[in-house]
Amino acid sequence: MPIPIPPLPPLRLFEAAARHESFTKAADELGLTASAVSHGIDSLEKWLGVELFQRRPRGVTLTPAGHHLLPYVSEALAMVALGVQRMPGRKGERRVVLSVAPTFAQRFLVPRLPRFRTLHPGIRLAIDTSHRQALFPMEGVDLSIRMGRGAWPGVKSDLLFREQLVPVATAAYLESVRRDGAINWPKVTFLRVSSLENDWTAWIEGAGAQIEIAEDLHFDTVALATEAAATGMGIAIGRAPLISPDLAAGRLVMADTKVIDIETGYWLVGPDGQETRPAIRSFRRWVIEEAKEYCAQNGLR
Repeated sequence: MPIPIPPLPPLRLFEAAARHESFTKAADELGLTASAVSHGIDSLEKWLGVELFQRRPRGVTLTPAGHHLLPYVSEALAMVALGVQRMPGRKGERRVVLSVAPTFAQRFLVPRLPRFRTLHPGIRLAIDTSHRQALFPMEGVDLSIRMGRGAWPGVKSDLLFREQLVPVATAAYLESVRRDGAINWPKVTFLRVSSLENDWTAWIEGAGAQIEIAEDLHFDTVALATEAAATGMGIAIGRAPLISPDLAAGRLVMADTKVIDIETGYWLVGPDGQETRPAIRSFRRWVIEEAKEYCAQNGLR
């Protein structure tokens, strides 16, 4: 006897509404009205015989039954989408959607994209720089570039390169805090990134330096701390490869020659399994080769 399956359209409505915790946002995503989403979920709840959402004046939240059902529905829809995407003989779309952090896109990826377009003029790229971690393939993202230690479950990860840390500042600022030809660290304003584990403390320990942080300023992104250093506000921790364009242009200079390797790095991440779309395979090969070339030129691993 076949297992009874709920009607499929309401399951899609349920997944979107659960992900957003909003009927209105689910409706916007699916091109429907909030009323249509609500009616569809009502029909699913009647079929199941349980409530999936608690309706409140300011929104909706999942019930315990809804929390139980969501991962099964999400995985099932993801498998359907992935199966369609990888169907043998299906004309592959020559479009790649990439999720990547904005600073990495600006500093590393975008300056190299003209080479990719020259090699693959027929492939269209769409770059998403929101800070979310893409769920493959549910959110329409083909690949992402993530920063971390790798080994994310359920995905295929290729290491592009590890990060390296080095203090950076303007030449004028360094001159203002020198004494007898060396940096007078007690006079330095340390520009720190609050959201990162590997920042000044990691560099000080890795370099074996005897430095105590006195005056500091805190920022929530690497880009802001780097920009503050470029305006002469203090010394920040530069992170290769993102800091490389500033060093090459002379906008910033290394405040110390000790460059510290750390375990976090940038990874090309995609759905686990064999990718059949030629456009995605082409982009994957290209970005991995670009990373290898950069590592060879800069002594990264």
